[in-house]
Amino acid sequence: MTNYAVVNPATGETVKTYPTITDAELEAAIASADEAHRTWAKSTTVEERAALIRRVGELHVERRQELAEIIVREMGKPIEQALAEADFAGAIYEYYADNASEFLKDEPVALLDGEGSAIIRRSSLGPLLGVMPWNFPYYQVARFAGPNVIIGNTIILKHAEQCPESAAAIEQIFRDAGAPEGVYVNVYASHDQIATVIADPRVQGVSLTGSERAGAAVAELAGKHLKKVVLELGGSDPFILLSTDDLDAAVQNAVDARLDNNGQSCNAAKRFIVIDELYEPFLEKFTAKIAEVEATDPTSSDSALGPLSSLKAAEGLDEQVKRAVEHGATLVHGGSRDGAFFQTTVLTDVTPENPASKEEFFGPVAQVYRAADEAEAVRLANDIPFGLGSYVYTTDQEQAMRVADSIEAGMVFVNLVLADGAELPFGGVKRSGSGRELGRFGADEFVNKKMIRIG
Repeated sequence: MTNYAVVNPATGETVKTYPTITDAELEAAIASADEAHRTWAKSTTVEERAALIRRVGELHVERRQELAEIIVREMGKPIEQALAEADFAGAIYEYYADNASEFLKDEPVALLDGEGSAIIRRSSLGPLLGVMPWNFPYYQVARFAGPNVIIGNTIILKHAEQCPESAAAIEQIFRDAGAPEGVYVNVYASHDQIATVIADPRVQGVSLTGSERAGAAVAELAGKHLKKVVLELGGSDPFILLSTDDLDAAVQNAVDARLDNNGQSCNAAKRFIVIDELYEPFLEKFTAKIAEVEATDPTSSDSALGPLSSLKAAEGLDEQVKRAVEHGATLVHGGSRDGAFFQTTVLTDVTPENPASKEEFFGPVAQVYRAADEAEAVRLANDIPFGLGSYVYTTDQEQAMRVADSIEAGMVFVNLVLADGAELPFGGVKRSGSGRELGRFGADEFVNKKMIRIG
């Protein structure tokens, strides 16, 4: 029996299943990555490794239509957003190819006393395990594999069970780009087999993007076996509106920030915290605007909202909304489900005692809060177990920086949304995880920062 299958959430059809790797095949995969590291890291230059990654990025763009169609049927992403994801993945590979030499160059250390010199030289650690999620099948892999392959690490990649076709497509791209055997290895592994990989002494680190539960389980295993781990987990990001000279634009940004990827983005705006004098007009306009967006066939270029990733995901979100209402929340709009399709939904009057106030809603559900002043807005923003991203809207630049400094999150975006970039570090604090991906810091997680002191 296998858990790896393409099940189209729009139709419920099981398109194709993929066999789980055998234990013998898994051992061969680890051995291949370990053997490849010995030559990949030592017998190639940074420029040669960067050239491979550049070609990987080019192939993502060249094959964007094929890649996009795969993830539309795997997890329901609207086709235009799927095309954009393939392009973004390509841009990430290109960014690391362009900047690898700068990121990996020797770093001099100023000596306090004594003659001679000292440098920090960055080098690879070895085979790394990546455990990736279904919501951004190409982007998530790019930000992990791109920098690490250039560093000289080799990759064992376990993708989400519902993304086996895109997982195979990525591995084929690496092969077609000229990656030697073992540099990038896709494995359809079970959870028990992943525990085996983490425990293997040849594997030197683990990167996981996923749920809190998965992160806790992987971190426990990694800690037990003394492995470096990077975790990018959930989020319930605040969108704080304190002042604006264009409420309609702010409302449109709020809707865009909530509905990206069918509302299934870790760093999507999910809790909208609005200053008292703007609360009523914002709620009216926001509800009207988000109600205009209806879930439709994700293969259509006009689709802005497709199904959730699976029937199970939609059923879980339905239970969350009903539980929120049972605990006193007001259902202002939406709340209905048709198979895996979920209606855009707005909740208000969510009190601190309501479980919804501390949960992540992974789908097109928005919570709107009223704040008496800046201090209360910050308090509401921070009153959550998560700390991934955040959004601040204000016409006062001093206030913007003051609030940005006060928010407990790994990222703050001021007066803009959907502004992630290959050059911008991505990651969070609290239960949203640890470590960073993307940007310069994303190339500095799984490296040996070797100090060399010369007399």
